Amino acid sequence: MLDSPASPRAARHPSPATALSARRRRLRKLLLIAAASTAALVTVISLAVSLGPVRTPMLAAPVVLLEPIAPALQPFGLHLPDLDPSHSALISTVRLPRVLLAALTGAALACAGAVMQAVFRNPLAEPGITGVSSGAAAAAVLLLVTGVAMAHPWTLPAGAFLGALAAVTFVQLVAGVARPGSTATLLLVGVALNALLGAVISAAIANASSTSDVQHAIFWLNGDLTATSWGDVRVAVIPVLIGLVVLLGFGRELNLMVLSEDAAASSGVNTVAVRQVVLAVAALITAATVAVTGVIAFVGLVVPHLVRLVIGPDQRALLPLSVAAGAVFLVLADLGARLLFSPVVLQTGVVTALVGAPVLLLLVLHRRPG
Repeated sequence: MLDSPASPRAARHPSPATALSARRRRLRKLLLIAAASTAALVTVISLAVSLGPVRTPMLAAPVVLLEPIAPALQPFGLHLPDLDPSHSALISTVRLPRVLLAALTGAALACAGAVMQAVFRNPLAEPGITGVSSGAAAAAVLLLVTGVAMAHPWTLPAGAFLGALAAVTFVQLVAGVARPGSTATLLLVGVALNALLGAVISAAIANASSTSDVQHAIFWLNGDLTATSWGDVRVAVIPVLIGLVVLLGFGRELNLMVLSEDAAASSGVNTVAVRQVVLAVAALITAATVAVTGVIAFVGLVVPHLVRLVIGPDQRALLPLSVAAGAVFLVLADLGARLLFSPVVLQTGVVTALVGAPVLLLLVLHRRPG
């Protein structure tokens, strides 16, 4: 006898037309969310550039960005509006690099956090779990308390970047020697290294020769975007953009790895190679941003959770939307750091902790049994 539409078998095996309709509805939903995320990011960047002790027009940021190609627009009858020279200088040299670096950093940390949570199948995983943040912090603090960081403007970001890469390399090598292919071993080695480097940081700060060195070290450890320049943006932009493109291409493989290593392997995924590549790229983009901003917490931990609640666990949608949401979140956090308690300016990392910790607690309570 043929199965009726209401039979269990028909429910388990929907018709091709029904499956196609469901895929189209999901695609429309994702396109709508993507369009809304892009619009939100553009709006937030324009808002962050225009607000401050000196107010500037919201359209000033696009005008400043388009100024280099203004001559090419004139044959088409397009002319950029004139800006107050003081506004143009303020935006181009102070606000725009700071806001763009915040967007890059938020996007990198959120995407890296989503990747870490997928690879480790652990909702508490975040970009610093492989030692990248601690490695950067230890190198930066040692350079600051010894005075070496003052030798050249590039000394601190270069040292922090190398420290981050050294820490990640150490974790990968030790875990590979101990138990190749084991995510649990990788996690444990990362936890141990974070504890060790935390002790190094504490010892270096406790034995600093001056209070100003201690203040500089603590300021860097809390993460901040004050005095951001276009040089800082240039340090981060290329590795972050290339790394994000690479990570976004692993959505299918990460979906399978979230289910189980065996399911991924049976589908033809080289789980060891994929894990090494995505973890290395996630560490690279984290190192590139941490090197110029300091340690900014909770972005990579909380943002993927919030995105997952909205769109579900599909990594092919979760990763790109985490990129947009992370950028929006950190731009808003940095804007709040500048304006909430004006004239007192908070550090950006302090604001992300003040917002991220309560949100994480709410997520934990929301997911409690019963």
